[in-house]
Amino acid sequence: MVTKRLIPVIEIFGPTIQGEGMLIGRKTMFVRTAGCDFSCSWCDSAFTWDGSSKKDIRLMSAEEIWCELKQIGGNTFSHVTISGGNPALFPQIGELIHFLHNHNILVGIETQGSRYQPWFLEVDDLTISPKPPSSNMKQDLEFLDDILKNLEEHNRLKHVNLKIVIFDEQDFHYAKKIYQKYSQIPFYLQVGNPLITEQNDAVLAQQLLKRYNWLINMVMHDEVLKDIRVLPQLHTLVWGNKRGV
Repeated sequence: MVTKRLIPVIEIFGPTIQGEGMLIGRKTMFVRTAGCDFSCSWCDSAFTWDGSSKKDIRLMSAEEIWCELKQIGGNTFSHVTISGGNPALFPQIGELIHFLHNHNILVGIETQGSRYQPWFLEVDDLTISPKPPSSNMKQDLEFLDDILKNLEEHNRLKHVNLKIVIFDEQDFHYAKKIYQKYSQIPFYLQVGNPLITEQNDAVLAQQLLKRYNWLINMVMHDEVLKDIRVLPQLHTLVWGNKRGV
């Protein structure tokens, strides 16, 4: 029974900056969970679910995670981002959120909106990132709608943002439909990174900036996407495809 309350963690690192969504540039520590119910074609964290880093997975309690965060980050942080994979697979994440809040640490979560957990209501910064057609995944928008309605009923939408990664025009049109459906929620479009194996940081940055310029131009000429933010994948521009930064 005890092991059911443990969290499968694949890496803990920081402090660093958040490279995506409404918290872009925010100083944070990261806890990355293992396991995902999606397998996106372009996933830049496939090691969390494809078995390639299975040996790195540790089953950890909330207290153990906190101790490691403090060992790595000392007193230099006040925010922790829990990402994956998909951390929404694990009800026991709620215990970690409580533990962090008890130590005056704010908590951000990144998930695709395919699963719901009651602890969504306690997260300080909830980023929901529906997956576009290029992912080759089928996003259940009715389920996403239920999640957002529940958050609204509990007056938690002010803690939520929607972020969609854009690789092509089909993704762009998909994002417009999502934006129109949930126009009351802060909305971010972000450039996708198709070069997840590129080791030359200069080449990678050049290509991503070209894609960012393309996405900006698409948004600027669009009559629907008015109240919206267009982001690069900031950490990739700074550190390339390096893990643990």
